[in-house]
Amino acid sequence: MVAAFGGLIFGYDLGISGGVYAKEMNMKPSDNQYCRFDSQVLTLFTSSLYLAALVASLCASSITRIFGRRLTMLSGGILFLVGAGFNAFAQKVWMLIVGRMLLGFGIGCANQSVPIYVSEVAPYKYRGALNMMFQLAITIGIFVANVLNYFFAKMKNGEGWRYSLGLAAVPAVMIIIGAMFLPDSPSSLIERGKDEKAKQELIKIRGTSDVDEEFKDLVEASQSSMAVKHPWATLLKRHYRPQLVMAIAIPFFQQLTGMNVITFYAPVLFRTIGFATFVSIFTVDKVGRRKLFLEGGAQMFICQIVITAAIASKFGVDGNPGILPKWYAFLVVGFICIYVMGFAWSWGPLGWLVPSEIFPLEVRSAAQSINVSVNMIFTFAIAQVFTSMLCHMKFGLFIFFAFFVLLMSGFIHKFLPETKGVPIEEMSVVWQNHSYWKKFVKSASEEANAKVDNSC
Repeated sequence: MVAAFGGLIFGYDLGISGGVYAKEMNMKPSDNQYCRFDSQVLTLFTSSLYLAALVASLCASSITRIFGRRLTMLSGGILFLVGAGFNAFAQKVWMLIVGRMLLGFGIGCANQSVPIYVSEVAPYKYRGALNMMFQLAITIGIFVANVLNYFFAKMKNGEGWRYSLGLAAVPAVMIIIGAMFLPDSPSSLIERGKDEKAKQELIKIRGTSDVDEEFKDLVEASQSSMAVKHPWATLLKRHYRPQLVMAIAIPFFQQLTGMNVITFYAPVLFRTIGFATFVSIFTVDKVGRRKLFLEGGAQMFICQIVITAAIASKFGVDGNPGILPKWYAFLVVGFICIYVMGFAWSWGPLGWLVPSEIFPLEVRSAAQSINVSVNMIFTFAIAQVFTSMLCHMKFGLFIFFAFFVLLMSGFIHKFLPETKGVPIEEMSVVWQNHSYWKKFVKSASEEANAKVDNSC
């Protein structure tokens, strides 16, 4: 829970950004509801954080590998704390921009280290549920930020934004204090040559001295990892093609579910996400990742089609719906809630869980950096352009995202093997047994035979 609450800093910033948009919306009245949010200056300021997070996640790969996951989490918390201070006490625009960049660096470090840490420390039977605490923490951060935005917006002196931005220090302090007391992951300790300490930590974490088999697997994985001097170059090899594809495709598709459009209109619906994420926490290790991905995709697709029809019928192409009847409002909000539930027990949490658990140790930090970087690149891109897309494409924007939901569901069905209940150090087996990926991945016995043949 302490580690996963690193997601609070990401969630809080997302929620605060929504509050800034809400204020801009009130300042920019328009009869065309499609174009009411179209402000490129505001979107550039808001989305610039994700470019900083992109840079930080790439740098954090080396920090995570050399100094461990815990120190990277601690660094993320400190950077976020300093950024919150700059924003709260800003007297000039440059202070806001510097603060925004520091927040991005903190988020990049946290998103790089937390999912890996939780996947490495959690028992494999409960890895899915425990890793989803990260998504739950993001949701809590968003919801709390929106509640605070609501109250601070009522301050008559116009200084409420300082409190909203400054209170980002609270989740930062939580992750800093938490990281100080957390044990380092055994995988990370072994990777840094601290085998004896790693075994002691593993005994503590598992609550039993019977850890010899798991410890042996971790040491073997670490030995393979140490043979890899350049993880970035290694990740490009054919043997790691499945992991590389997933590290790029899953975060790419996660940003094209259309969730940004939905939550932009109704931040309060993150309460629904909180509820649905709990459903995912209790089912992911029983039902499996693939079924949740596919069910959530089907649910989101149907809801997007219904929402498109509803908005097209009332808002038309001019974006002026006139007076909306209550039954219509209840209908749209109801389907939005169902859509949000579908995202919250599938692509929301699984978009962080699956990439963090499928990477072998030797490329884990590099692959997670790619995962976070792709996520941040497309978060930035969508945040920068979707308000203009909404203004120009109107209700057709929902059809655009529905197409991608259909595409990503087909991708999961065809290419993602089930990883439920598989120990993280034995994950290579699922790729060797997959109908498509097995031609890229050699088993240990095949590699041994190849070495014998070459020596002969």
